[in-house]
Amino acid sequence: QVQLQESGPGLVKPSQTLSLTCNVSGNSIKTGLYYWHWIRQSPGKELEWIGVITYTGTPYYTPSRESRTSISRDTSSNQFTLRLDSVTPEDTAMYFCARSPYNAMWSLDIWGQGTQVTVSS
Repeated sequence: QVQLQESGPGLVKPSQTLSLTCNVSGNSIKTGLYYWHWIRQSPGKELEWIGVITYTGTPYYTPSRESRTSISRDTSSNQFTLRLDSVTPEDTAMYFCARSPYNAMWSLDIWGQGTQVTVSS
């Protein structure tokens, strides 16, 4: 059974860097079958795609936030990590990691339960 679990600080101060980790069990992130995503949902807003890291380790980001976003992976721990620099209160959201097939990038078939992040001083 494949499971994804997000972890990270629940509270981040403005201008700091948010760092979240997604631990994957039951499926190697190196397998050539899947991509690994970060998505968020702010209060009262729709789901917002942040970025993805492919099975080769290549990241892609939503253009509007690309300059302050970084997604990396640790294949030995089977984890992938989101870093978001210079956060503001607008980055307050529930953050999710998810999986998609490599040939159906927008078909996110398995999700983590999400982790709440609040940006506040």
